[in-house]
Amino acid sequence: MSKAFTYTLKRSCFDENYNPSENTRTTTNFANLARGEKRQENLRNTLVMINNRFNALARWDNPNADRYAVELEIISVEMNIGAEKAFPAIEILQTTIVDKKNNQRIPGIVGNNFSSYVRDYDFSVLLLEHNKDQQHFSIPEKFGELHGNIFRHFMNSSEYRENFSKAPVICLSVSSKDTYRRTGNEHPVLGIEYQPDGESLTEQYFAKMGLNVRYFMPENSVAPFAFFFTGDLLSDYTDLELIGTISTMETFQKIYRPEIYNANSAAGLCYRPDLNQQDHSLTKIVYDREERSRLAIEQGRFTETYFIKPYQHILEQWSDNYTL
Repeated sequence: MSKAFTYTLKRSCFDENYNPSENTRTTTNFANLARGEKRQENLRNTLVMINNRFNALARWDNPNADRYAVELEIISVEMNIGAEKAFPAIEILQTTIVDKKNNQRIPGIVGNNFSSYVRDYDFSVLLLEHNKDQQHFSIPEKFGELHGNIFRHFMNSSEYRENFSKAPVICLSVSSKDTYRRTGNEHPVLGIEYQPDGESLTEQYFAKMGLNVRYFMPENSVAPFAFFFTGDLLSDYTDLELIGTISTMETFQKIYRPEIYNANSAAGLCYRPDLNQQDHSLTKIVYDREERSRLAIEQGRFTETYFIKPYQHILEQWSDNYTL
């Protein structure tokens, strides 16, 4: 059955001239920036922020803080179910580090941002409907299993192996529902490690994708990030690869969650993120968070109509029997 599922990868350059494709989720970080009358200014300012942060972290042999630039490529993954029309399953980012001193292009980490229509369905449709009019919150049976199996199947596909040499790292915001405490461990690039008091729903969801998580606050950041990975995060990637992910995803989070990542004071020994705290600064980049939440529901419904319901029997049978 798994042989019936194949993947097609499409690449789009994320620069100041970027225009989202019709299949790109409109809530995706980079797609959301590329809309409206300030779209080109948004994109240009975002790229400047990424490059400045990269050079601030990669400061060795970099006296003028301008040695490196980061190029971003959007990887859109379509899932092919037999001869049927392909469905836009996953979108991730590929970083490339440009070393202007040595005239080198260095492949960076793939993953970084992570977007998925099926995740929209799970969180914005299935989970909400399951808990509608219920006194106590609960999680539906097999919640996230189909999504996790699709991701793991793609990770082990020939299409992934032919395009990427290392496993992905996905970098997300910490949860505003959890408390994080410093462990005493510190990494020269990733920074100070934190540990959550409990396991969030996001952690459980990504575990079904085969991903572990560790939380680090890099130098001069003000809050920890969640790094989801397989293997060994601290030894599988070079310093420049990790810096590429940090600089890219910290920039996005400063734009989308300024209350946490552009706060005017840094997380202490014990940290509880708060999206309502007012002591933060805004970037110059325009973003509509309320619209993004509304569109997530619309995209979840789209997934239900064009993917979940038409192929429900095939998908359930495949997922229930899926093994690596």
